[in-house]
Amino acid sequence: MMKAQDIMTTNVVTIRGSATVADAVELMKTKKLRGLIVERRDENDPYGIISETDIVNKVAAYGHDPKQMRVYEIMTKPCITVNPELGVEYVARLFATTHIRRAPVIKGNLLGIISVTDILHKSDFVEKPKKLFIEDQIEVAREEARTICESKGPIAPECAAAWDVVEELQAEASHHRDKTPTKTSFQNYCDMNPDADECRIYED
Repeated sequence: MMKAQDIMTTNVVTIRGSATVADAVELMKTKKLRGLIVERRDENDPYGIISETDIVNKVAAYGHDPKQMRVYEIMTKPCITVNPELGVEYVARLFATTHIRRAPVIKGNLLGIISVTDILHKSDFVEKPKKLFIEDQIEVAREEARTICESKGPIAPECAAAWDVVEELQAEASHHRDKTPTKTSFQNYCDMNPDADECRIYED
């Protein structure tokens, strides 16, 4: 299975939260990017992200002056992050459930950035499609819940609703495990056909 680290872009362009939105626009135009990772203030500070959608929806749409507004005023922070060892299918599901298009790849430090474009052009999902198992869905839901609770607060209704989704998926996984037959199909066949040659046990 291809992992995030196999398709991520390692040359990450970052910007300070104190920079102006005009600075972000110029950098995005120059580097031909649709989003920038916002640098941490210190090693305990989470990463942020600013996208072209943030700029259009929060600045241009209201006639704000991008030379006066700062990146930190419109960025998403903390942003959803991706572990470099996560499978591409996991990343795609995370993007689908959280409605994002890109995320920093982090393991201690910032290693890269992965986007829907990377998944589309660099992964092998067309040649080798892989089903996302319910355990992966649970991990996606957990990541989403953590992010929502960090941004909205631990007692926010959105936080509780996000963890409800995780619990529902866990209950579904438990239900499927309980329904797993205790015997294999071959064992059931032999129970019904004890005289079949392939079911006979020969002792020494």
